[in-house]
This record gives sequence, structure tokens and C-alpha cells, in this order.
Amino acid sequence: MKLEIGNFYVKDIAFGDKMAYKNGILTINKEEALAVVREDEHITEADIVIVKPGDKVRIVPVKEAIEPRHRVGGGPVFPGVTGELTQAGNGKTLALKNCSVLVVGKHWGGFQDGLIDMSGEGAKYTLFSQLQNICLVADTDEDFEKREQQKKNHALRWAGMRLAEYIGSCVAELEPEEIETYELSPITKRPQEVQGLPNVVLVLQPQSQMEEMGYNDLIYGWDCNHMVPTFMHPNEVLDGAMISGSFMPCSSKWSTYDFQNYPMIKRLYEEHGKTINFLGVIMSNLNVALEQKERSALFVAQMAKSLGADAAVVAEEGYGNPDADFIACIVALENVGVKTVGLTNECTGRDGASQPLVTLDEKADAIVSCGNVSELIILPPMETVIGELEALARDGLSGGWAEDEILGPSVREDGSIIMENNAMFCGDRVAGWSTKTMVEY
Repeated sequence: MKLEIGNFYVKDIAFGDKMAYKNGILTINKEEALAVVREDEHITEADIVIVKPGDKVRIVPVKEAIEPRHRVGGGPVFPGVTGELTQAGNGKTLALKNCSVLVVGKHWGGFQDGLIDMSGEGAKYTLFSQLQNICLVADTDEDFEKREQQKKNHALRWAGMRLAEYIGSCVAELEPEEIETYELSPITKRPQEVQGLPNVVLVLQPQSQMEEMGYNDLIYGWDCNHMVPTFMHPNEVLDGAMISGSFMPCSSKWSTYDFQNYPMIKRLYEEHGKTINFLGVIMSNLNVALEQKERSALFVAQMAKSLGADAAVVAEEGYGNPDADFIACIVALENVGVKTVGLTNECTGRDGASQPLVTLDEKADAIVSCGNVSELIILPPMETVIGELEALARDGLSGGWAEDEILGPSVREDGSIIMENNAMFCGDRVAGWSTKTMVEY
């Protein structure tokens, strides 16, 4: 597979008479864009708000982030989701960089929703404070939400994807400012000098623990709850085959934007042919029952060994119960002689003194920590709140609370907040953006 991603670097975003991109300026016709959003009858209200780095703005509850893109030659940006099922990872895709579509809910927030501050202390915790953001602030019928919240999340996230695809179409006839090329030859047909390098495989564990459709990550529109470990070309991940749906506490979440730009994939590509032979991606899953966890670990280990892997990187979306899948996978790989590095956040309690992962093993001796989900964060008031700040206290948004005997309410009278890192949207950046790690004293 050969994937070319043509990049356009957005410097500013404004509303205007028509959708257009010129000299780094993205112009959006709001009414036309909202018409795309309202194609779903369950969406009862919607607005689009533009926010920029440095704005004194707090956004909550954030459900999803998507990079606007366009597939050259036709076809959906997200195969099996926004259009017919087609092969991703081959051909040419255009991308609007330095910006994202943020899907922001109202009222009935949920376990997977998070917070973004565009300036101040909170801005350092999330990548999205650095981007030009097109916020789709939308809601669905209240009775529909109460009965079928997973479908509500489906409705809002799908609207965000349609919007990102619509915005991306404005560069369809333009020449990109830069082209990134991602290409891997078939494993058995690579040059001898490449095959002689250490063989490395990336194992991704997207969230897939919920039986209800609408909460799990999707692969070509297929709920990852129903999959077994599968070998994928890394280009597929970068090119819209993977969609976020994670119900995980938000700092652990991988947004669709993360999949589209997965830093660890790009880093392995950079080293391919120089220091390693990048074999590809084993897309695993996260399970509930112990037997399911062990079965997936065995699948991953067998697949890696059959591919000839000397080493692996395992990345986990989530914490708590998924830790068992994460450690089981590392142990199974080590047992077949594949040296393995783990990439995850941890849950060490507010004081940092608890066991970091639910289960541990002495063979998991090379783990990169991206932060503590329980770390307390205090943030000052913001001039503007997009969405509804009370979601932190009312809807069970992980990391926030209505009342704490010691700390009081998560949302204070002056608009300042205290919360756990849990609630920061994609805050631990396990996909590889993170600059956070642990220091051993």
C-alpha cells in the first residue's frame, strides 16, 4: 500500500459566504455546514463555534475530535461509516492540518466526555488547545437521550464526521502545500538490508468492552467488540479505517483525530529501513472476561511470532479492567521471545501511592507511563464556556463530581473547577503525543 496525505496548514478560521480555503484561511458557511449536521433527525439543536489557541474558553463536555479530510477520487473519508465500505490506506487523501472538528454535547453528558481549556493552566494538558477548533455544539431529543444514550453518542459523533468530511471537501481541487508518503512493501518482498534489521510490530488495543453498539471504537464501521486480533497495514489506521467510540474516562481516550495522526505509527515509519523493519499493526481488542483476555493475548503472540517480530510496542486505550489485557498481551509476547515495550497511563490514586495498574507481572519491565488519571487539577474560571460546565458535576463525567466531603463540589461558585485528570479530553495522549512520563527517584 502507498498512501499520500496532502496537507494544507490552517492558520485561521472564519465564517463567510462560502466554504473555501485560501492562503491558510479556512472559511465556513455556517448554515450550509449545519445543514450537513441536521441530516440526522435525532439532532434537535446545533451550532458551530470557532475557538482558537489562547482564547479564554473552556469547552465541555467534549465527545470527539476529527481532522477534516477529503479522499481524492471520491469515496468516504471514513469507509463503512460516512459511506460505502472501501479499502483505506491506499491512494491520496487531503488533510486540513492544525485544526479539528470538536463534537461538544449539551445536558446529558456521559462517562466518555471531557474538558478542553484553550488557554491558561489547563491548556498544557491536551493537544487540542494548540489547534484551531471548529466546535459542533449539538444536542438530541431528551427522551431519546435518556433511553438510548449510546445512540445519542452515535448521532453526535456521526454528525461530527459528516461535518469534517464536508469541510475537507473545500480543498478537493487544490494542490497541497506538503505531501506525506507512507508506503511499506509486502513483508516477504522487502530488500535484504531492511529484512536484516530488527523486526518490530505495533500492537494497538482500542476500547471494545461494551456490548452495546455506539460506545466502542469501530474498524471499518465494525464494532471492535466483535473482532479478534487482526493484522492491519498501518496506512489503514492513518486513513480513516479506525473511528473513536471509546467510553473510557476521557484522559485515556483515543479520538478519531488520534487515529488519523497516530504518532507512534509515524515514529515507527520514520525508523523503518534505518534502525528497524516495521512489520505493521496488530489491532487487538479489550475484553471483559479473563478467558477472552487470555485468548486475545495468545492470538497476538502467535501472530507476532509468525510475522517474525523481534520486538513489539503495545499501546492500551484505557485503564483499570483493560490493564489485564495489556499485561497479558505483554507477557504472552515475552513468552514467545518478542521483546515488548508497553505504552499506557496509570491510576495511582490522588496521592500517587497506589498500584499503577490493576495487574502486574515481572515480564512487563519496560512500560512508558503517560500520566496518572487520578491526579487532581485545579483550573481558574474562564470567560466563556462552550457546552455546559455543570456536566462535570451532574452527569457522571469521570473526573468530576457533585460534592466531595473534603474538596467540595467539582464546579465552584466562581466558575473555577477542581477535577481529576480523568476528565481532560485525551489528556494523557497515549497515542504518542505525550510529553508526560514518570521519573524514578
